[in-house]
Amino acid sequence: MKPNPGSYAILAALVLFSALAAQVLGWTAFGRQIDQYAYDFVFRLEQPAPWQASSIVLAIDNRTLTKYDGLTGIRAALADGLDRIAPAHPAAVAVDVILAESQAADNQLEAAFARIHNLVLSSDMQPDGSQWEDPIPRFRKYAAGVGEVHADLDKYDAVSRDLPLEKAAGIDRRWTLALETLRVVRRADIVESPEDLTIGPERIPARDRDRDGRNLRIRYTPLKMGGIPMVSVANLDANPSLSSRFAGKVVFAGVTAQTATDRWMTPYSNGVIMPGVEMHANAYETLARQMFLVDVPLRTAAAVTFLFALAAGLVYAVTSGWIANALTLLILIAAQIVPAAAFAHSVVWPWMPGTSAVVLASASAAAWRHLLVRRRLARAESEKIRYQQTMQFVSHEMRTPLTAIQGSSELIGRYASMPEAKRRQMADLINSESKRLARMISTFLSVERLSENGAEIKRERFPLRDLVERCATRARPLAENKQIAIEILNLPPDDLVGDEELMEYAVYNLLTNAVKYSPPQTRVTVSAEEERGDRVRISVQDQGIGMDKKEVARIFEKFYRTRKAEQSGEAGTGIGLAIVKQIVNEHGGTIDVESEPGRGSKFTLVLKRAS
Repeated sequence: MKPNPGSYAILAALVLFSALAAQVLGWTAFGRQIDQYAYDFVFRLEQPAPWQASSIVLAIDNRTLTKYDGLTGIRAALADGLDRIAPAHPAAVAVDVILAESQAADNQLEAAFARIHNLVLSSDMQPDGSQWEDPIPRFRKYAAGVGEVHADLDKYDAVSRDLPLEKAAGIDRRWTLALETLRVVRRADIVESPEDLTIGPERIPARDRDRDGRNLRIRYTPLKMGGIPMVSVANLDANPSLSSRFAGKVVFAGVTAQTATDRWMTPYSNGVIMPGVEMHANAYETLARQMFLVDVPLRTAAAVTFLFALAAGLVYAVTSGWIANALTLLILIAAQIVPAAAFAHSVVWPWMPGTSAVVLASASAAAWRHLLVRRRLARAESEKIRYQQTMQFVSHEMRTPLTAIQGSSELIGRYASMPEAKRRQMADLINSESKRLARMISTFLSVERLSENGAEIKRERFPLRDLVERCATRARPLAENKQIAIEILNLPPDDLVGDEELMEYAVYNLLTNAVKYSPPQTRVTVSAEEERGDRVRISVQDQGIGMDKKEVARIFEKFYRTRKAEQSGEAGTGIGLAIVKQIVNEHGGTIDVESEPGRGSKFTLVLKRAS
């Protein structure tokens, strides 16, 4: 049995819902954080080839602080370090130290700044975002630029994966230290557009987002390089020849001591933290070498997410069992490969939507397939039961005419000298019972048609009075054997519309049931009355054993018989009334029951009249 179009529509809806749910899940805080962890994993997996760094860190480490009397000696240490490297003519020096207040060593530091070419100083935003902490004027006058040093850390795990390229305190905007240093080195202005920034011929893909600003994903130097080259001031003091390493380099000077600096986690960290000055040097390398990581367009990611969900849904639409499981596993593997393959081409692809789309769609499609199989099993069981019911129907309804035909034919054959009148009577009985059997077979086939989905019944016009009288005539011999009178009252001259054979079966079944379950010397009444509109009510009322409310509620269940019906000794299978209800329903009518134990029952058919 193939799924019907409605089932496929349900599957399509499940697949679409899975794709949408996966996309929404990717936008949640949970989904974004999982994407960040996946980003870190792929970041470590897809390391770029090593290169010759164009930057170097002049570090004020723990040894340097010890030599220069701790934190109060930072400016003196910085001045000595700059004096050491100045003869090497670095391309630029970016100082990652906030110099917003005057201190004792300012004269020495000012003299060092005066000897530096392309000096870039740092500023930091006040916590309330109202203004900047800028270098004092005596230092700033030597600076070719001032950059901000805000670190954009993930709010859930404090990992630095990207950097804001701009920050604004009111209307006073600053570029990040790395970008400002690149501007100074390139001696060009920064040109802005909604999609990117350009410095001379170099383009920086950084979209202008209303709330997030322009962000740059930092392409940290690969682990095989050992990070950005770093020389401490203490080592320069001990070995002045190390100053040659700064020749032509962009120098980032700052504190790296663990006890006196900002140190953050990076995708490479694995428990090892990185000083902020080294992070700015990595950001400069990203900008200078054009090693940009860009986010995949949302529409592209959403389309691929939908394709993953569609593929997972199609698997269970066309296959099942281990084949479906194997194909789903392959699709799930593909959902893992796509982010890695995209990252290899410098594109950041979210991991969460695609993977969750495969999981949700495959789970939904598998549930759909399971329910489909269950429905097939239920259909097979239903067909088996229907076959058994058919056999019951045949044995129950066709036994009487077959018995009459068999008995009459045996009598004719056994008594050759039977009087002609008696022989003709027997022949007439065989003929009438044969026709009755033919009608019953026709009715049986019609009932079978009703059991099939989509079957249509006849739509013909026939007189109500003729139908009832014909049924009463057939039921009277059974009634006379029990001394039960069948009375027909108030039949309107209306016609009905539908299948006459099926309706005859329904009315005859109600009459015979009324006779079978009524005591002798009682009365069965058939009446009809018109209702407003195009309806007519046909009632069959007896004075029989009756039923309680629980029995009435179940009387139309197949194979159900009341306890008193079973005790009455009357033969029955419990399928007659179920078939009657099915016939009435197919004609757009209803059947009502009124009954009380010991006071009889009244079955009422509400049917459509012919106009």
